Parts: sequence; structure tokens; C-alpha cells
Amino acid sequence: MESKQDNTAILQEAEKRLRRLSPEKLRVVSDFMAYLEEREENEATAELLNIPGFEETLREALQQAETGEVVPFDSVRRHV
Repeated sequence: MESKQDNTAILQEAEKRLRRLSPEKLRVVSDFMAYLEEREENEATAELLNIPGFEETLREALQQAETGEVVPFDSVRRHV
């Protein structure tokens, strides 16, 4: 796992490279980044859907929220 500092350095290097590209190449890079972003989102969704009972629990939670069967966050207390 990369640190925040590593991520910042990578982003800075990527920005330098992007600024040197022609508009046509920049469009290709943008399209590729959109593809990678969508793929990552799909992988995260698949991971959630593989959790046993997740879909049913999510449906129940959405139904409870829709019908107002919720507890205000401020009233929730955590005992750590």
C-alpha cells in the first residue's frame, strides 16, 4: 500500500506528463482513466455482492430508510 506522500508524488508526475501531451493524446488518456475508474467501481461492487446476505441486508436497510425507521446519527452512542 502506498503512502499519501507516494500518491502525491505520483499525481505530480502524472500532471507533468499530461501537460506535455497533445489534445488528441490527452483525450486518449482521459478515456483510459475513465475506463480504469469504472473497472475499479465494478470490482468494488462485485466484492460487496459476494458478501453472503449483503443484497438482502441492503434492501432491508433501504426500505427502513424509506419508511423512516431510522435512528438519528446524533443519538447513536458507541461504547469503545
